[in-house]
Amino acid sequence: MLISAEKTGKNEFSVALSIDGETFEKAIQKAYNKEKGNIALPGFRKGKAPRNMIEKVYGAGVFYDDALDIAFPEVYEAALNEAGITPIDNPFDFDIKKIGKEGVELTCKVTVKPEITIEGYKGISAVKPATEVTDEEVEAEITLKLQQNARIISVEDKAVENGNIAVIDFEGFVDGEAFEGGKAEEYELEIGSGSFIPGFEEQIIGHNIGEEFDVNVTFPEEYSEPLAGKPAVFKIKLHAIKAKELPVADDDFVKDVSEFDTLDEYKADIRKTLEEQKAKSSENSFKNEIYNKLAELVTDEIPEVMITRSVEGMVNEFKYRVESQGIPFEQYLGYLGMSVDSLKDSYKERAELDVKVELALEKIAELEGVEVSDEDVEAELSAMAEKYGVDLDTVKKAVLPETVKKELKARKADEIVIANAVEEGAPKKKAAKKPAAKKTTKKKAEEAPAEATETKEEAAE
Repeated sequence: MLISAEKTGKNEFSVALSIDGETFEKAIQKAYNKEKGNIALPGFRKGKAPRNMIEKVYGAGVFYDDALDIAFPEVYEAALNEAGITPIDNPFDFDIKKIGKEGVELTCKVTVKPEITIEGYKGISAVKPATEVTDEEVEAEITLKLQQNARIISVEDKAVENGNIAVIDFEGFVDGEAFEGGKAEEYELEIGSGSFIPGFEEQIIGHNIGEEFDVNVTFPEEYSEPLAGKPAVFKIKLHAIKAKELPVADDDFVKDVSEFDTLDEYKADIRKTLEEQKAKSSENSFKNEIYNKLAELVTDEIPEVMITRSVEGMVNEFKYRVESQGIPFEQYLGYLGMSVDSLKDSYKERAELDVKVELALEKIAELEGVEVSDEDVEAELSAMAEKYGVDLDTVKKAVLPETVKKELKARKADEIVIANAVEEGAPKKKAAKKPAAKKTTKKKAEEAPAEATETKEEAAE
């Protein structure tokens, strides 16, 4: 039961609670039943020693820790409900004041969600990037398609040039010692692709088939250990040079690579696709800037645990995507020159922003009186079932209605913020001229509905 709940910090409570003797005695008995099979006493077969004998040999409190683990969760939850506290993390800083067969008294600290204040969330201004597609961008897409359909030819009478494919053997050395992963034979390296560390590909340029030479580079500081920041020498042998021979961009090419018959039709389709992509990108950029500014409006102290959990969620999501492609996570991080800790550090700023936006939208929903009906929740669950191709009952077992309701409230709050945002640089809309007022009799004016009357304050809004 709850003894007291005292606020001890901005987002922290100290909770004192007690477990009565009867409840704790039942927990002790459960702990004994669970552990007796692991305990052997002289004169008793293993698992058959009576509880009172075990307590006599090992002390009266031999089962107290396990009993507390059994009894605490239910009592703790009831105490928090009584105090009206919603924790966002596990309790900590336990201080056991009393423990025995007569019961338990203890205190612990609890971190709670911050009660934030927010103003100015209507009228946030942001830039919406232009969505115009240039002829140069269309031509760049055509060139990319030509490169994807290029024919690879051998180059016999020229040195390596940027854009060529160099077929090389290489072996890397640091401090005169070969290192793991630094060797390959007949590797096809596209010069200018940026596939290797800075400075490597450029030193291949100008060499001819059959040459053996050294490439001197320095590994980036952010590269994985033990190579980070180390100077290295790669022994190179150039076996062959290849080049891409691009097809001609004409109607015949278009017929081969698309459903269109002419180059003009193909370009028109490319332009349409780019316009759609730019429109989507522009809208996302606009919203992201709004979210950044919305997060800045949250000046309250945020518990570190909320940011840490957000970071862990991002890391787990990234890990899942990597491993779903059959790549070991740690190995992939090695390719990036990162560790799990450095990955977490890279996510921290974004995680803090996400937490602030989440809290802001939750508060805005409260301020705006956003309501979500049971029908809204049911419709969302049905949409989820359809999206993932499972039956509705399966979704309902996996997703709590309260979670859906919270998400829908945040979504409606988001719509309020975006709908009231201001696009920077957009021409202001001219106010429509009101038609001249018609003369009316006093009687007719009195009969006019009150809703038709507009106050100055409403007009200003």
